[in-house]
Amino acid sequence: MTVLGEPKRDWPARLGDALRDHQRAIARIQWLVVLVYAVLLLVPVFLPLPDRSASVLNNLTVLAQFAFWGVWWPFVLLSMPLLGRTWCGVFCPEGTLTEWASRHGRGGAIPRWLRWGGWPFVAFALTTIYGQLISVYQYPWAVALILGGSTVGAMAVGWLYGREKRVWCRYLCPVNGVFNLLAKLSPWQFQVDALAWRQASRRTAGINCAPLLPLRTMQGAGDCHMCGRCSDYRGAIHLQLRSPERDIMSDSPGSVWQTLLITLGLMGLAVGAFLWSASPWLIAVKQAIALWLVEHDVVWPLLDTAPWFVLTHYPQVNDSFSWLDGTVILAFIGAACLVCGGAALLSLFLADRLLPGVRTAGASWAGVNKLALGLIPLAGTGVFLGLTATTLTLLQHEGLSTTWAGPVRLAMLGLALAWSLRLLWRLTGLRSAGAHPRRVALACLAIGLLPFLGAWLLFFLCW
Repeated sequence: MTVLGEPKRDWPARLGDALRDHQRAIARIQWLVVLVYAVLLLVPVFLPLPDRSASVLNNLTVLAQFAFWGVWWPFVLLSMPLLGRTWCGVFCPEGTLTEWASRHGRGGAIPRWLRWGGWPFVAFALTTIYGQLISVYQYPWAVALILGGSTVGAMAVGWLYGREKRVWCRYLCPVNGVFNLLAKLSPWQFQVDALAWRQASRRTAGINCAPLLPLRTMQGAGDCHMCGRCSDYRGAIHLQLRSPERDIMSDSPGSVWQTLLITLGLMGLAVGAFLWSASPWLIAVKQAIALWLVEHDVVWPLLDTAPWFVLTHYPQVNDSFSWLDGTVILAFIGAACLVCGGAALLSLFLADRLLPGVRTAGASWAGVNKLALGLIPLAGTGVFLGLTATTLTLLQHEGLSTTWAGPVRLAMLGLALAWSLRLLWRLTGLRSAGAHPRRVALACLAIGLLPFLGAWLLFFLCW
C-alpha cells in the first residue's frame, strides 16, 4: 500500500523490498537447499560405484554427479552476471550453515590472518588443483572431501568468529573471489543514496549484514549477497537496475589479488584443469617419460599406490593414477598457468606501460589492476565453458545429442571476447584521449589473449 504523498517506487526497488519482507520464506528455501545438498553429498558415499549402464534416472550417484557438476556449478556461475550474488544470499547451503553456526557460536573477533586479501586466489587455486588430482567430477568420495570439507570449514569458522555473520563467505570461501568478479557484471545493485542516508530523521533498528559490508559506504555489486535485508534501510538503500559495465568503469582500482585471480587463476589454472584430460600432448609426454623410466629401471613412479585422497585410486573400476600421472597433471596445469595466464598478465603490464599516466613505486600495479577488470567477461566465460564440458559429457552418457554444443560454445567465446575488448578499449580511454596509444595498447592486450583463446579452440575443434 502506498502512503499518500510518498513517491511511487519503481519495480526493482519493490523487488528488493519483497526480498526484505519475505525473509522467513527465504530461510525455508535455504534449509530446503541444505537438505538436498546433504542428501546428494552424503548418500552416494555409501553406495557402490555406478557401472557403465547407470543413468541419472536409476542411480543416485550419477544423479548427484549431474546435479553438482552438470547443473549446479556451471549455472550458479552463470547466475552471477545475470542476478548478482543472489545465489549466495538466498540459496547457498554453506552460507546458510556458516551463519547458523555463527548465531550459536562463541562470537570471537575476526583475526588479522583471516582477513588477508590473498585467500580468494589461494583457496581457488588449491581447490582447483586438488580436485583434479582426486577426480572430483567423477567420484562421490572426492566430492564429499572437497565440498564437504569446505562446508565443515565454513561451519567451524562461523562458530568461532562473528555473531550471525558469514565470515567464511567474506574471506575464505574458495569461490568467493570468482563470484565477486562475475557479480561486477550484474545489471542489479543495492544502491546507497548518501544524501538520503544523512537526512534520515527517523530512528531505525540496525541491520544484520551477514557478509559484513559497510552499508553506508557500500559500492558495487561484487560483495553484496543480494539478500534484501537492507532494502529501504533509512530510506537510502534501494535495488536498482544499472549498466553491467558500471563497476568496471567506476573509480574502483581493483587489486593485485584480483588481477592474479583473473589471469593466473581463471585464465591459467582453470584452463589447465579443464583441458588436461583431453590433451594428446599430455599423453605423449607421459608415455615418453614412462618409457625413459622403464629403460632406466625406475619403476616406483609408475605405481598407483597413492590413497584415493591423494591421487585418484579406484581399481574396482580400473581408474587409478600413478605418481607419474599426478606429476604430469600438475605440470600440465602449471604450464597452462604460465602460458595462458602469464601471457595475459604480461600483456597487461605492457599495455600499462604504453599508456600515459603518472606512475610511482607504490602504485606500479594500479594501472594493471584496472585494465585486468576488462578481462572478466572472457575469463568467466572460459570457466563456464569448462564446467559445461562435464554437462555435455553427462548428456552424451544419457544418449542425448550434443551436436549443437560446438557452435554455441564458439559463439559464447566470441561474444565474451568482444565484450572484453570493448571494456579494455573503454578502460584505455580513462588513461588517454588519443586514439593511437589506445590502439597500440589494445593490440598488445589482444596478442596476450591468443594463448588463452588458442587453448579453448584446440579443445573445441581438435581434441
